[in-house]
Amino acid sequence: MHSTPLYQQVKNTLTPFVDDNQTSFTVALSGGVDSVVLLHVMHEMKREIPTLQLKAVYVNHGLSHYADDWQQFCAKLCLQLNVPFHAASVVIEQRSRTSLEAQARDARYLALDKYSAKGSVILLGQHLNDQLETFLLRLKRGSGLKGLASMRQTRILKSGRVCFRPLLNITRSVIESFAKAFSLEHITDDSNTDERFDRNFIRQKVVPVLSDKFTGFEKSASRSISLLQQQQDLLDEYIQQDLAQCQNESQGLSCNELAIYNAARRANVLRAWLEQFTTLMPSQKQTEQILNQGMNAQLDAQLTIQLKEGRIHRHQGFLYFVMLTEQPPLVVTAQSDNTFILSNGRSIIFSKGKGIRPPHGDECVTVKFDCPKAKIKPLNKPGHNTLKHWFKDAKVAPWLRANVPLVFYNDELVQVVGLFVSAKHASDDGVFWEIDR
Repeated sequence: MHSTPLYQQVKNTLTPFVDDNQTSFTVALSGGVDSVVLLHVMHEMKREIPTLQLKAVYVNHGLSHYADDWQQFCAKLCLQLNVPFHAASVVIEQRSRTSLEAQARDARYLALDKYSAKGSVILLGQHLNDQLETFLLRLKRGSGLKGLASMRQTRILKSGRVCFRPLLNITRSVIESFAKAFSLEHITDDSNTDERFDRNFIRQKVVPVLSDKFTGFEKSASRSISLLQQQQDLLDEYIQQDLAQCQNESQGLSCNELAIYNAARRANVLRAWLEQFTTLMPSQKQTEQILNQGMNAQLDAQLTIQLKEGRIHRHQGFLYFVMLTEQPPLVVTAQSDNTFILSNGRSIIFSKGKGIRPPHGDECVTVKFDCPKAKIKPLNKPGHNTLKHWFKDAKVAPWLRANVPLVFYNDELVQVVGLFVSAKHASDDGVFWEIDR
C-alpha cells in the first residue's frame, strides 16, 4: 500500500494534521468501497506512525433493510484490523419541507460528533465523483456561487469538531482499482443504482457520458470547483466586513445600513447574517421578499417573516432571527433567601446597593414572568402604566418580554430585572436583583 499513489495522496493531505500533533482520527465507516479503502489506508498509516490513534463509527439510519447487515460487516472488518468500533443508531422522523437525505445527513453528523473521541478529526469518504455529482445537482437546482462551490475538503461542525475528506481529489475509479488490487471486501448498496434518485441518475447516465466524451473531464471540473471556492472565500471576506457594519450587539441587522448597498450586496449580507442561525437558506425569491418587506416597512412596524427553521422579526429598524424551537416558559424551580433558580439553569441573585428598599417583614418576595398587565411607575419615568407600555417605551423586542424576570413584593411589581425599578420603592442604600452571568 505504501507505494500506491492513493496511499501517498491521502498521507500527504493528512500530514499537516500530524505535523500539528493532531494524531487522533475517526473514520466514518459505511461499508462502501470509499470508506473501506479509507479505513485500510488509515490502518496502514497507523503502522507507519505508531502514535496515530484510530477509531471507526458506523451510523445506522435504519432506512435500509440491510442496515444491520452492513453494521455487522463494519464491526467484523474493524475486529480484523483491531480498530476500535462503535455503531450508532439514529431515528429519523420525516419533517415537511426537508428532504429525507438532508435529515439523514444531519443525523449522521450529530452521531459521528457524539461518538468520536474528544479532539479526534472525523474522516469522511467522499471522493471526486461525489464532488462532481454534488456540483451538477446544485447546477440543476439553480444554485449560486456558494452552492456551486460544492463540498469543502474541511468542514467544521457547530460543536467545533473538524471533519476532513482525504479522498476528495481522488476519482471513484482509482478507489475501486485500489480495492481490487488489495482484494478489499466492501458493501454494494443496491439503492445507489436506482435512477429515480437525481444523484444516481447523474452518476449512472450523465457523468460517464461526459467523461467518455471529454478526456480529463473529472479533473477539469475539480479545478473549476476549486476556483469557485477561492472566489467564494474572497467574496466572504468582503461580505463579513459589510455584515460587521450592519449588525448590532444583539445580532440584529440594520435596515438603514442595508439600504446603502445595491441589491446584490444586500442579498449577500442577509444570507451571511442568516448563516449565523440556520443552515437552511431562503430561496432567491424569499430573499427578495425579506429585503423588500423588511426595508420598506414603517419604522414601528412589527413585521414577522416565516422561514423553515425560524422567524425573522423587524423591530426598531432591525431584523432579528428567532428559532422555531418551542421553549417552555421560564419559571422559578428553587429559591433561597438570596437566590432564585430558573428553569433554564440561570439564577436571579440578590445584592446590596442602589435599587429598591429591602422587603418588610410581612412582604413575600417572588420572581414571576410574562405579566404584561402588571403596573409600575419606573424611577425617573412619568406616569404609572402597564408593563407592556414600559417594555415598548424601553424598545424591548416583543419576543423577549416573556423571559424578563419581574420581582414582586407580595402582589406589587417593584423591579423589572435589568431595566428599571419602582419609583415608589427606590432606595440609594437598598437592594437589587440581577441575572447571574
